[in-house]
Amino acid sequence: MHTTVSTRHHPHDDAPDTGEAFARLARLADGPEREALRDEIVRAWLPMAQRVAGRYRGRGEAVEDLVQVAALGLLKAVDRYDPARGNAFESYAVPTVTGEIKRHFRDHMWMLHVPRRVQEVRARVRTALKELSQTTPGRQPTVAEIAACAHLDEDDVRLGLEALDCFATLSLDAELPGEDDGCALADTLGELDAGFDLVIDREAVKPALRGLPERERTILYLRYFRGMTQLGIAEQLGISQMHVSRLLSTCCSTLREQLLTEAA
Repeated sequence: MHTTVSTRHHPHDDAPDTGEAFARLARLADGPEREALRDEIVRAWLPMAQRVAGRYRGRGEAVEDLVQVAALGLLKAVDRYDPARGNAFESYAVPTVTGEIKRHFRDHMWMLHVPRRVQEVRARVRTALKELSQTTPGRQPTVAEIAACAHLDEDDVRLGLEALDCFATLSLDAELPGEDDGCALADTLGELDAGFDLVIDREAVKPALRGLPERERTILYLRYFRGMTQLGIAEQLGISQMHVSRLLSTCCSTLREQLLTEAA
């Protein structure tokens, strides 16, 4: 007895009527007949898988790849579905296919923003590697072979090969390979040095400092480079502390205005 998949549609959707086919599939032992019926069910539900894949269009992955991932999820759904539980196949298949696609994005998509051109080069290199794996068994194809197959120059091929390894970021706590002392990646990274900003600021203010009178330059030097108090500066220069305070305030305002004017 041969059971075919009915093309009769449900009243509220376009899902194929595969209830009888699934019931028969559950009774069949492994063999060609069961494989043929399984393939027939998969073909009947493939448009549904394609529609699910279409929901993820434009997210950085080729639609053809998404359809393949969705088809894989559909195969898993067909193999794992148990009609005896009474649930409709569609209610089981859609989450399974969706989960497979989301897993694909999680495992294979970019963790960082990558220029579109690099993504396109990576896709062409990946396709070329798949094709060359059939003709160069047992070894990795050379850069020149990949370039010829993908119609790219060798620099682009190297860029694409590097991009193939850039889908995921590495934890800063990850131990570096080959290190016996448990050295983590974070231990090898430098830190921002605030001294660089200080050097830049000092170089920017030098021309403005040269334009100040000598007494004002001396006061600024003693206050900000020698760390002297206003009272100490006043005693050294023979003027009042209040005068030192006014001069400091005036000098700082003048320097600030000049620097802001130059920046503008």
